[in-house]
Amino acid sequence: MDGVIGTAGVVAILLGLGTVIGIVQPSAISWRWMIAAAALVVLNDVLLTSGYRTLPDFVGGDWNWQGKLLALFATLAVAALPTIGWRASGLTLRQAPGSLKAALMVSLVYGAFFLTLALVFPNETASAETIAFQLTMPGLEEEAFYRGVLLLVLGRAFTARLSLLGVEWHWGAVLSCILFGLAHALSVSDGVFAFDTLTMALTGVPSVIGVWLVLRTRSVLLPVLMHNFGNAIMLLI
Repeated sequence: MDGVIGTAGVVAILLGLGTVIGIVQPSAISWRWMIAAAALVVLNDVLLTSGYRTLPDFVGGDWNWQGKLLALFATLAVAALPTIGWRASGLTLRQAPGSLKAALMVSLVYGAFFLTLALVFPNETASAETIAFQLTMPGLEEEAFYRGVLLLVLGRAFTARLSLLGVEWHWGAVLSCILFGLAHALSVSDGVFAFDTLTMALTGVPSVIGVWLVLRTRSVLLPVLMHNFGNAIMLLI
């Protein structure tokens, strides 16, 4: 039940913020795509939790391999729809012409930051499964969803654009970062919400960088690599 309440809370925040933006800029919002984004958030949460723990765990292991795989397959299926599209969602290896130089520089800074954290705050030795999971699933599933399909749908929900730092920003980009932060920082226990400000900052800020990379390169490739590097380097040093 806590999982259902948590999902409802995140969706309420999304729709609430969308409503505020719609009031301020009524001509710049498409509610059809906004509702589609909310539905995607629900679908992602349901599959990540294996139907809120109602499905047997056929994969096993100490980590949520099954939930991540189910959510990833659903994201890929949604991206395959004619109204969405793999390339439009950034689920492509092809980088936008002229984007790679700046994107690689930003990625190197991102990687250096997490490398520094790993050196300053070393972790205990991790199991092979933990390393394998962190090298693959978080980046593949979360980037494909939050910086891929969800970013595209939210971008269609909000038509206003602002050119900044070499990319076209929109309210959907901001909301995708907020949703990513909430996925990590917002929890529910016995029907009571808890919010971790530090976790929100540590996930929300890298999310902004990931969004910039996708808007710049039109691909989730670098965000996936950087995400998994950031997760795994702490375990390898």
